[in-house]
Amino acid sequence: MYYAYKYRLKPSDAHREALDRHRDICRQLYNHTLYRLNEYRENHGELPSMTTLRSELPDLKQWWDDLSDVYSKVLQTVVERLFDNLNSLSKLKENGYGVGQLKWKPPREFRSFTYNQSGFKLDKKGGQTVLSLSKLGDIPIRLHRAIPDDATLKQVTLKKEPTGEWFATFGVEMDREPPAKPETPEKCVGIDVGILKYAHDTDGTAVGSPDLSDERERLESEQRDLSRKEHGSANWEKQRQVVAERHATLKRKRRDFLHKLSNYYAREYDLVAVEDLDVKGMLESPSNSRNTASAAWRTFLSLLEYKCKREGTHFVAVNPRGTTKECASCGVSTEKPLWVREHSCPACGFETDRDANAAWNILSRGLEKVGVGHSERTPVETALPVDTDSVSAKRVIEAGSPTLTERAASAVSE
Repeated sequence: MYYAYKYRLKPSDAHREALDRHRDICRQLYNHTLYRLNEYRENHGELPSMTTLRSELPDLKQWWDDLSDVYSKVLQTVVERLFDNLNSLSKLKENGYGVGQLKWKPPREFRSFTYNQSGFKLDKKGGQTVLSLSKLGDIPIRLHRAIPDDATLKQVTLKKEPTGEWFATFGVEMDREPPAKPETPEKCVGIDVGILKYAHDTDGTAVGSPDLSDERERLESEQRDLSRKEHGSANWEKQRQVVAERHATLKRKRRDFLHKLSNYYAREYDLVAVEDLDVKGMLESPSNSRNTASAAWRTFLSLLEYKCKREGTHFVAVNPRGTTKECASCGVSTEKPLWVREHSCPACGFETDRDANAAWNILSRGLEKVGVGHSERTPVETALPVDTDSVSAKRVIEAGSPTLTERAASAVSE
């Protein structure tokens, strides 16, 4: 299985200058390779292979002296990156999206380069941990958690964030099998995501959304200050750095919450059912698009999917159409405006929270999709009042996933 470990680098001023130089050489090579690709297509009527363009690198070094200052494997990954971008565009086009062509990368849009297979290693020098990089030297690294001894380092990507900080992300391969879980899922859960309550599941747990209003207000205030500076001036650059730091703080807090919440569901259950949401289409809607973007549902689902794979948990994405309208007890559809937060079925009389009803429908569809029978517990037996099992996002952020685990354990014992 493959894992990613991300660490903060602590480069000196000389290291920063060297990192920026390597990054810019890689950017120029990317643009040159894109030019050669378009030129080859015009002359031959087809795209060249990645091997063809990669084989040109030795000849380039004959007249492009700067390329000799960068490790050869790094230059090869730049060419591979271009073809990865081409493949991504092709997939989007196949799925019906309107896409254009790849463009040259300006400095602000090319922030990383990668050592693949060789040219890097972690070492101890002078009483501190350093990342030894070919053609760059030894850069101190903050190894806040150890990489497992049985892990094989496959590559490392160095990235400069808009804040000016440098990070190293290691691609790690470990020969491990996911934890053993029953072939037929026993502990199953359906999750309905929302705005006010970020997640409401079929076990009656409702997790509130993180309150990031203070961070947004600070960000907006700093953005207003930036708009008053003369673009490109020293004061503008200084304020741009402050805005970037506000963005980074907001992003870190949101992802911390999403990591802990997704980790809880992946570890605690044998099967997790969620809605296959068209977040892109929802963002194009004029109503509530800002809150939808802030919720980062697609990020949550992506994190949940890979963590379920890591933990051996079944991950099932179901069609979201009608999950709110249908009664989880009898299946009759009832129209409800968004402001109605409770489900009351006119056919069978089943009453519960609107999101709890949707979560049960999601679980039912998930079980059908994987060919497993319905849960022995019915929605009527487990439905709880709106605030019975609520968990604030603040507790998730401060205490992490164990907060949810302890609450689930106490609910079972009761």
